[in-house]
Amino acid sequence: MPTLPDFRLETHFAKWEFSARYHMTASDAESMSLPELLAYASSEDREAFETMWLGYTETFGAPDLREAIAATYAAQRADNILCFAGASEGIFAANSVLLDSDSHAIVVTPNYQSHESLPLAICEATGVPLDPNDNWSLDIDRVSDAIQPNTRLVTINFPHNPTGTILPRDRYDALIELCRKHGIWILHDEIFNGLGPSDAEHLPFISDVYERGLSLGVMSKSYGLPGLRIGWIACQDMQVLSQMERLKHYLSICNSGPSERLSVIALTARDKILARNNTLIDENLPKWDAFFSRFPDLFDWSRPDGSCMAFPRYKGPDGVEAFCKSLVEQAGVLLLPSTIYSSELGETPIDRFRLGFGRKGLDEGLAAMEAHLLKNAG
Repeated sequence: MPTLPDFRLETHFAKWEFSARYHMTASDAESMSLPELLAYASSEDREAFETMWLGYTETFGAPDLREAIAATYAAQRADNILCFAGASEGIFAANSVLLDSDSHAIVVTPNYQSHESLPLAICEATGVPLDPNDNWSLDIDRVSDAIQPNTRLVTINFPHNPTGTILPRDRYDALIELCRKHGIWILHDEIFNGLGPSDAEHLPFISDVYERGLSLGVMSKSYGLPGLRIGWIACQDMQVLSQMERLKHYLSICNSGPSERLSVIALTARDKILARNNTLIDENLPKWDAFFSRFPDLFDWSRPDGSCMAFPRYKGPDGVEAFCKSLVEQAGVLLLPSTIYSSELGETPIDRFRLGFGRKGLDEGLAAMEAHLLKNAG
């Protein structure tokens, strides 16, 4: 088994996520307490949680959990769902099952690091950069040019981490048709689907519209429940699901029983929880608009399409690495410099940073960030 590179984002968070006073780069929506989540439960679901047996659970996931997940899709059944201990396990399983040493993979850049590092640990891979001058969109012709006879997998992520971009529907459809023509699988990281400004138009799930599509989902991001550690992949191909299930025997084996019960409660209340989270985003985005309007010489800002993240440009002479370092060390404000998203597959931006706006407490963080900027300017 190859040695994987250091996971830059997670290493950065391991140092700062729980020590920085203002977490201003979170990619998950505002979470809730156990009593707050249980307030959404029916009497039957609450009793099922409180009286549950704490033994092993089914490797595929509890049947009612898989039914609840399937209900969030347009054309999936419980049999099309395989649960994982978070999204990262699903990413590992999908790449391990679909790729071998003779394969070739295509990934968009920048991206969450495991979408690049895992394919590269198995086979050759080609990066296709998103274009910042085209709203971080994907050039389908560049994907086509990257395809080789042994290309087996294309990995995408919309709403995109870190830019928040949602691919235009016509390009999404064109990508699917291109992959269908060549018999290529699409792993779509859809963990931010449904999250964003209330007027966001999200793409249909890849597993609903493509027979070789794998939809990666999780309770962590759109639902704001990362502590549950429940993720899944939806796929029409039962053989691929079965292969990933057998690989899971070497990984988590099964999910946490209490987390499965709580996830059923959250998924049943899906519309209410997403509305709660998106309302907070609607409240927070204008605050970032106002902040950046006060510092036009330091930042280039444009609103993202979806998710609770954006990727503005920093124009200060010290560079984004020094800016983010001084900000967290001196003001306790945590951001992610774009160097965290560097790629072995090509150039990625070096003058941007990821910020978040899906959590409460933004006003305090913005005040600390502004005071830091004014102090240094003085």
